[in-house]
Amino acid sequence: MSGVIRKKVQRKFKMGGYTLKVEALNEVLSFLTHFQDAQDEALDLLLDQLQHQSLKSSILDKEPLHRVVSLLLEADGESPNSSNSSSSSSSPAALRIIDAFLIPKFRYDPVRKIFFEYVINSLYPPISVSFHYYYRHTGKIPIHGDASAKATLYRDRFLLLLQRLSRDQHFSKPAFDTERSQFGSCEITTGFFSENTVVLAEGEMLLDGIFQVKTCGFPPLEDRDKSIAAFPGLDFFGGGTLAKEETVSLFLGMAMDNLPYEYPWGPNPYFITLANVDIVLTVEKTMGKLETILDGYENVEVVPSLFVFMGNFCTHPCNLSFNSFSSLRLQFGKFGQMIGARQRLKEHSRFLLIPGPDDAGPSTVLPRCALPKYVTEEFQKHIPNAIFASNPCRVKFCTQEILFFRQDLLYRMRRSCLMPPSTEETTDPFEHLVATITHQSHLCPLSLTVQPIIWNYDHCLHLYPIPHTVLLPSVLLSSSKLDFELKNGLFG
Repeated sequence: MSGVIRKKVQRKFKMGGYTLKVEALNEVLSFLTHFQDAQDEALDLLLDQLQHQSLKSSILDKEPLHRVVSLLLEADGESPNSSNSSSSSSSPAALRIIDAFLIPKFRYDPVRKIFFEYVINSLYPPISVSFHYYYRHTGKIPIHGDASAKATLYRDRFLLLLQRLSRDQHFSKPAFDTERSQFGSCEITTGFFSENTVVLAEGEMLLDGIFQVKTCGFPPLEDRDKSIAAFPGLDFFGGGTLAKEETVSLFLGMAMDNLPYEYPWGPNPYFITLANVDIVLTVEKTMGKLETILDGYENVEVVPSLFVFMGNFCTHPCNLSFNSFSSLRLQFGKFGQMIGARQRLKEHSRFLLIPGPDDAGPSTVLPRCALPKYVTEEFQKHIPNAIFASNPCRVKFCTQEILFFRQDLLYRMRRSCLMPPSTEETTDPFEHLVATITHQSHLCPLSLTVQPIIWNYDHCLHLYPIPHTVLLPSVLLSSSKLDFELKNGLFG
């Protein structure tokens, strides 16, 4: 590459306060070769993304630049170590599927009033980056926590709601504490009041020292944009901060492919979710219905970007008495063969399979890990790019955050309710469920004896900030329809 470009790169980085080593400079020059017609814009995007990295020094070596370059090339649908894949309706950077066990864990510090990322095996003291604290680490959070992890679970839930509540203009901090409360015939708001839910109580302190509650309700909701603005730059959802990547993809799509602004990842991308009833692969009638559905989408003009299949995938619970794993494995193979026979779907669509509460797995504890490899490997022989994810599972499409959770949550919440829900605002039990999980900022605010949760991974069930879309398929006793709530509207 010419000396003019080399000097331009060095000058721009110097203006940004950086000094490049020889290896770092070569990494930048190699990146610019991908964008011969738009080198200035690509260099500006590289510098912009570099500002969001945690850097040890202003003298840059190859490692931090390689991370940023890989991220930008991925957003363009390329990889430094591979050639461009065949075109599809969604690029890999636009669609990211996040396993629950890979979600970053943040804790709130009520003294500093900031969130910090919690990890283990810290090698260095915390470093301040944009007024937030991060801990360097080399290991993963263990599945089996110690005794203190259980207490930490409850403390983290409480502090998450406390910091949200402290920004509410209508909230006034209590002027006293009491160990005794009297509820009597107090009024309650919408939602299911069960053990482990956090409530706000309004009332009167009596002369005998008892706090008499007049109104009891959940902490007020906070708008998603307000939550993000309070702690910018933190990736609570997981999958990376795609706002910058969307900008990169928009620019590169227009500069390199001349795509219209509103269609940077192909025309009209959309998802198909099958979860209203259990996808029982061991029943031939179900397989026939699935074949009909796949035939229909094989013949449409634009195939779906993503198919989401949510369990249960077998008729009987996969507990200790279940002895038909070989049959289930065979049915998954037939299902994969069925999809593989539809060439357009196989090439241009992704397939995401999420286990249900009765599917094969080590236990019923949440979050649930993906289906075992023994069950799914026959399926993957036909569909190598299929994704078997955890339950719950998070999907980030461009900047839109979507959460899938397959659990009979409504049934359990109603059984665990300590008092009949209020009928003043609604009589729909699913609306009470939606109010409960959104106000509690948690997918399953039940007692750990009712629904066990891995102590160290309770953060995987947090709903903070509220995602754009939450899908909660729930099989009801009176109906087999799909019940779901779309928070903040559809994406598009």
